[in-house]
Amino acid sequence: MNETDRARFKKLLEMRREELSALSSGSADARKPVELDQQSVGRLSRQDALQQQAMAKAQETRRIAEAHKIEAALTRIKEGEFGYCADCGEAIAAKRLEINLTTELCIQCAGGAQQ
Repeated sequence: MNETDRARFKKLLEMRREELSALSSGSADARKPVELDQQSVGRLSRQDALQQQAMAKAQETRRIAEAHKIEAALTRIKEGEFGYCADCGEAIAAKRLEINLTTELCIQCAGGAQQ
């Protein structure tokens, strides 16, 4: 992988990190505790609100996990290890990296890890 490719992947990772941050900020209200006042909200509406809150929290958990993977990938870029398999050390195909910017394994090692 050449420097141009690394710079392109770095830019894509940074853009995704910013996108995740914006999504997280935008959904902060959805993760807030649901009011217990049953006078203003019926039981079914409250259950719906609790379900929406749970989904928003689950989405945030996934965003945080992806953000950690992005930070790890950016660290690998900085250290010159990005684009190489963490198991076998072989180069990871550029197409694979384009599909999943944070992947650490080549297709052969990833296939073996699933078994």
